[in-house]
Amino acid sequence: PETMGVIYRLQIKDLHPHPQNPFAVRDDPEMLALKDSASKHGVLVPAIARPRSEGGYELIAGHRRKHASELAGIDFMPVIVMDLNDDEAIIQLVDSNIQRETVLPSERAKAYKMRMEAIKRTAGRPSKSEKENSPKISANFRSDDELGEKAGVSGDTIRNYLSLTNLIPELMQMVDEKKIALTPAYQIATLPPREQALLFETIESEQATPSLSQAQRMKKLSQLGGLNEDTMLEIMMEPSSMLYFIR
Repeated sequence: PETMGVIYRLQIKDLHPHPQNPFAVRDDPEMLALKDSASKHGVLVPAIARPRSEGGYELIAGHRRKHASELAGIDFMPVIVMDLNDDEAIIQLVDSNIQRETVLPSERAKAYKMRMEAIKRTAGRPSKSEKENSPKISANFRSDDELGEKAGVSGDTIRNYLSLTNLIPELMQMVDEKKIALTPAYQIATLPPREQALLFETIESEQATPSLSQAQRMKKLSQLGGLNEDTMLEIMMEPSSMLYFIR
């Protein structure tokens, strides 16, 4: 049977961030509320961590609670210590954070990708019982649908977010800042990096971002080998009630 680990009262200084944590810790209003709660009541929900070979513990869930404790001047917090391998730690890390409303699209996309890769690596190391049940192994590779079910979204939504990991950083930042909507971003993510860079330059010069229909046209032209500076500008210059202007 799976064990949930043991709850310890650990020193904050002994808790180290997970090196692959895709979720940024921000000093936003939510963090200030968490700090106030920690000041008044302490940390009520235990974090999750695993022992580090070099000493101390690696946080899996609780990076924000640790930061709130530091802001509140708290030296200890409750932590569930679990014996997890690298892939198990990544799966737990993503599952513990992915449903927060304040997760940025870039963080969500990276987290989904990390969890998918971890699931596939785990599926590549089947247990003895799994070896005797090959259909179950095949099912493990449908991890996009399995992750969607856990996250309360469709497998298609997961696949769309995974596509965002192909965006160049400049465009990904615009998606995070809500200057580019998600639906056109999914189409833009299919463009090669060179064409994405050209699109970013066009957005900068025109101070407008493409609508879904315009992004779909760019994708189709790209597939036909006809997307260049002129055709991209022509699409962007077309009157459209769905054109997003940067404010």
